[in-house]
Amino acid sequence: MPQIEQLAATWGSQVFWLVLTFGIVFLVVGLGMVPKVQGTVDQRDQGIAADLAAAEAARGQADATEAAWRARENASREAAQKLLAEARAKGAAAAAERLAAANADMQARVAQAEADIATQRGAAMAQVEQVAAEAAQAIVERVSGVRVSEQDAQGAVKAVLHG
Repeated sequence: MPQIEQLAATWGSQVFWLVLTFGIVFLVVGLGMVPKVQGTVDQRDQGIAADLAAAEAARGQADATEAAWRARENASREAAQKLLAEARAKGAAAAAERLAAANADMQARVAQAEADIATQRGAAMAQVEQVAAEAAQAIVERVSGVRVSEQDAQGAVKAVLHG
């Protein structure tokens, strides 16, 4: 075949132009474009690293801020619970004080009422004794016709009632 026979004659020149074309492409791409692309990639990597470092610093700051906030919140909660406990204690003490005052007042009223009842009972008993003595005098005088003195009638009634 004649096409295959030509290969030997043109092979050298084709290899030369192939090497020359690839050499030029290598120089243009390798020395011109690759450094620019590599510079862009390096710059992008540096930007990403800086962004990651900034994000890590921000996270650290956020963690520190959160820890400080939690500490303040816990301190505030403890202070509020302390105030609540104090208020409860004061309220309980005030309620106990009012209850004690009310109990003392009630006991004083009961004692006064008992004293009044005892006084009234004594007065009522005295009146009952007086009425009984008068009735005894009247009965003895009607039944036997003898007049009994008031002191004797009262003495007899007291002896029977207290007896």
